[in-house]
Amino acid sequence: MSHTFGGLPYLTKNDCSLLADRAKRVSIKSGETLIQRGKETRIVYLLLHGRVRIEGSQGTIAHIGGGQVVGEMAFLEDSLPSASAIAEEAVEAYALTWESLSDLFEIFPHLASRFYRSLALNLSQRLRDLLTPKKVVASGRGQ
Repeated sequence: MSHTFGGLPYLTKNDCSLLADRAKRVSIKSGETLIQRGKETRIVYLLLHGRVRIEGSQGTIAHIGGGQVVGEMAFLEDSLPSASAIAEEAVEAYALTWESLSDLFEIFPHLASRFYRSLALNLSQRLRDLLTPKKVVASGRGQ
């Protein structure tokens, strides 16, 4: 079966299959927490279906959907999560332990390169979205 992850655009189909083979497929119910801010998790989730809300200390930061990655910042920084990830609806995902990812990257260094490049692009776009002022459209009667 072929797997692709939109949030990891540089991965090949073979890369995606390698990740899926090492992962555990999980189902998360609406309202359940995938990652809790400040609590060690050591798992990266590759979302297949569903929607996840990312909450920081100031409230909702982002909404992440199918094809995207959750838990990558703590993985990159080798630290505790700085935000919580809560399922807004039923979620299907691949859960990859940090150890599994590291083992794969040692065996397949080109996979690691494409994975990290994809994460860099993904995080850059999220930052750009946060920094870009949102357009406010005035509405009035008769419009």
